[in-house]
Amino acid sequence: MQKISPCLWFRNEAEEAVDFYVSIFPGAKKGSVLRSDDVEVRSSGGVVMVNFELFGQSFQALNGNQEDPFNHAISLSVDCKDQAEVDHYWDKLIGDRGKGIACSWLKDRYGVSWQIVPEILPRLLNDPDKAKAARVMQAMMKMVKIDVAAIEAAARG
Repeated sequence: MQKISPCLWFRNEAEEAVDFYVSIFPGAKKGSVLRSDDVEVRSSGGVVMVNFELFGQSFQALNGNQEDPFNHAISLSVDCKDQAEVDHYWDKLIGDRGKGIACSWLKDRYGVSWQIVPEILPRLLNDPDKAKAARVMQAMMKMVKIDVAAIEAAARG
C-alpha cells in the first residue's frame, strides 16, 4: 500500500484532467470517481474526487472550486529513456493549451507543472568530469524542451 498519494486540486476539471493524463501514459488507470450526489455535497461538475494511477504511482484529483492556481513550487517529473520518449510526453502534455517554460519544465493545459527529463541528463550533470558536467548544464540552461543530441554534443565538448 502506497503511504503518500499526491492530491492535485483543480477548480472543476478533475475528471477531465484525469482522463487527459490517463490517455497519455501507458498502463495508466482511472480509479474510483466520488460524485457529489454520492456524498450529498455540492461540487462543481458533479465530481468531488477521482483516483488515478500513473506508472504505478497513485494520485488523487480533487475539485476544490478554489482560486489557488497550480505553480512551480511542485512538479511531476517524468524520466524518459530517449528523445522519442521526451518528444512524446512533451508534445502530449503541452497539447494545444500548455506552455514550455525552461530546462525541461512545462505547464499543461490545467496549469500542472511537469519536468520531462531524458535519463542521460542527470547522469551527465553528475559526471565526475566537472568540465563535462558544466558544459551540459550550460547547454541545458539554453533549452526549453531537452534536446538529447545537443546535450550529448555538449558533453563531448
